[in-house]
Amino acid sequence: MRGLKGGRREEAIAGYLFIMPNFLGFMIFTLVPVAFSLILSFVSWDMLSSPKFVGLVNFQNLLGFHREAGKIVFNDPLFWQCFGNTLFLMIIIPIEIMASLLLALAMNQKVKFMNIFRTAFFLPTITNGVAICLLWAWIYNYDFGLLNSMLTKAGAFLSVPIKRVPWLTSVAWAKPSLMMMGLWIMLGGYNMILFMAALQGVPRELYEAAEIDGAGPWHRFWNITWPMISPTTFFVAVMAVIGGFQGGFMQAYIMTGGGPGRSTTTLEYLIYNHLYSWQHVGYAASIAWFVFIVVFVITVINWRFGGKLVQYSHY
Repeated sequence: MRGLKGGRREEAIAGYLFIMPNFLGFMIFTLVPVAFSLILSFVSWDMLSSPKFVGLVNFQNLLGFHREAGKIVFNDPLFWQCFGNTLFLMIIIPIEIMASLLLALAMNQKVKFMNIFRTAFFLPTITNGVAICLLWAWIYNYDFGLLNSMLTKAGAFLSVPIKRVPWLTSVAWAKPSLMMMGLWIMLGGYNMILFMAALQGVPRELYEAAEIDGAGPWHRFWNITWPMISPTTFFVAVMAVIGGFQGGFMQAYIMTGGGPGRSTTTLEYLIYNHLYSWQHVGYAASIAWFVFIVVFVITVINWRFGGKLVQYSHY
């Protein structure tokens, strides 16, 4: 600030003072813990004894493999199982995005009491996550849950025996059950809000020009709406992928305990187990940094190549 004069120096000082609380908060609660976690990924520590520097051993155990009985097996098959679980749960992301877009199209209509409908669809997003998990645990309950009760009544009405479904206690049903709950939560959440904001930013003149040309609803959507909201769609997709790699802990912890057979244990829940249940601090940090690197690489690839898919209206 040596070259600044009078009022400009005062403005600069005021600006630094305004950003200082946020900067200090970022340093103390984000940058320092992240740097510390990187250091921890190179040590072996159980929080009781002194940390021991082990170099890349944690990453070698995490990503390495060895030959056993003539077969190549991973050093940590549990990690790769949890990685597969995380990827499987992310299959629902494209459906969530399209469902949110369709709901946003419906909520963007000028209908009486539309604000009430928008609020009702958005409520699950701001509701306490634990409460939602407990609600869906009751819905999925094998003995008295809402879904199984409806199936039993439907079977009685149709005179067809319908067995109860072990929604959360079966390896085959546990992950799809969590995915259905996730779809319900995300349907009217922030994605819907972002799409509605994008839809309201599309110039009405484009639709009027398309109608004059004789374009129907589908052609108007494909040639105007979809290209104009493609930047928002791209942003939503990138954030959904990032959230997918970082999610799944609360549902698994409260509803399934990571089971059955570790079928719902995600990478986030695995980090929690290594850190708090098994006191493998360094190993937990190495998993966290693996997730960070994967998310970072995927995000860079999306921004590098996915941005080319962003279109503009043909009108």
